[in-house]
Amino acid sequence: MNEPMRRGACPRLAAPMPTGDGLLARLAPVGTVGLGAMAALCGSARRHGNGIIEITRRGSIQIRGLTEKSAALLADDIAALDIETADGVPVVTGPLSGLDPTEAADADELAATLRAALAAERLKLGPKIAVAIDGGGVLGLDPLGFDVRLRAVVHRGAIVWHVAVGGTAAQSCALGVIAPGRAVDVVTSLLKTVAAHGSAARAVDLLRVRDDSLRRAVPGWVADAPAPPLRRPVDAIAIHAGRNGCVMLGLGLPFGHVRAAALERLIDAAQAAGASGARLSPGRVLLFVGLAPGAAGTLRAAAARLGFVIRSDDPRRFVAACAGAPICGSGVIAARDIGPVVADSAAPLFDGSVMIHVSGCVKGCAHSDPATLTFVGTGDGCGLVVDGSARDRPAMSLAIEALPAAVGRLAAELARVRRLGETSAEVLARVGAARVAAIVAEACHG
Repeated sequence: MNEPMRRGACPRLAAPMPTGDGLLARLAPVGTVGLGAMAALCGSARRHGNGIIEITRRGSIQIRGLTEKSAALLADDIAALDIETADGVPVVTGPLSGLDPTEAADADELAATLRAALAAERLKLGPKIAVAIDGGGVLGLDPLGFDVRLRAVVHRGAIVWHVAVGGTAAQSCALGVIAPGRAVDVVTSLLKTVAAHGSAARAVDLLRVRDDSLRRAVPGWVADAPAPPLRRPVDAIAIHAGRNGCVMLGLGLPFGHVRAAALERLIDAAQAAGASGARLSPGRVLLFVGLAPGAAGTLRAAAARLGFVIRSDDPRRFVAACAGAPICGSGVIAARDIGPVVADSAAPLFDGSVMIHVSGCVKGCAHSDPATLTFVGTGDGCGLVVDGSARDRPAMSLAIEALPAAVGRLAAELARVRRLGETSAEVLARVGAARVAAIVAEACHG
């Protein structure tokens, strides 16, 4: 088996990354992208790449199948479009930032100032370092991991920023609250501290070894305050209320990818429905903004006909699948082809408590967190990891061709032993990893 490329490298528009189907370029749009510019980007992806467009877990755009020559042409095309992009250290705001009437503060203005400040610092940071600026709206950034997270909160009658470091909102270490005028200094100081530990360091690494340097980096700037409560998860695939009576419609890309031609047809439908632009959302979602309330249903129906995900309970939402072989140079199984089959076979399990990850290799790029079930490519087919990640030791191995029947058998068996009121995750936990592996093995040999 080929040694997979190191997880941690990040492709950029100016520095595309080699993979199995050519070069891969990534751009991170800021704010709303006009529909004309989005359509032009699709056309450029068809001309210069293989016509596949992806939305990443954090809401960036990836274009595949480039050559050295065509990557430069793509970059030239995009530079000519009215698309603001963020280079350097990723500073991420909520997908509805500036449009959500429930926000406590303007995250966009602070994010722009911080990007400029970090660019001037030229810190030597790892490629996965990222900062969250969360204005406190309905579509927050709680589930995603960041090295530094700011969230707007009301403290003692004033709007301030709560600061935390390392991981998701649930995992992170809360430092306290800061005045808005201190935000750029605080984030810069924290990232300088991470950089001092080496270019591969992450904030979570410092927390793991109980290094207190992050807390010492902001003396006197941070006031003690409890961490804000975690918000109830709100799915981006829905109709969201915006300012001035407009609504936003979230639509999903199945497994995070789409052919540029299909996306162009969706953009045509969005223009006909009166949308003013599109935004990228974490969770591999496109948000069309500026819609009249009555037009959202029309656009959603058009999206369904084109194969996009329009419902939060669509089985494809609960299977994470990377590009896999032969698209990705590290992949040893065709994860992108296997994902839809697994989604169909496992559909009875999907009650919102279960996530299945199909990973082309042990890097686990499509879903870095532990999943309920992970099928990871190996030299002999794929390994099954129960309640873990692609990097964990598999409980068993099975042939790729046996996977659909094995997943279907597992779903049926869990339905048979489910107790009243149990979720799928609770059934799996009660049954245990050893029995899950045995059921899959029986299906493979039966």
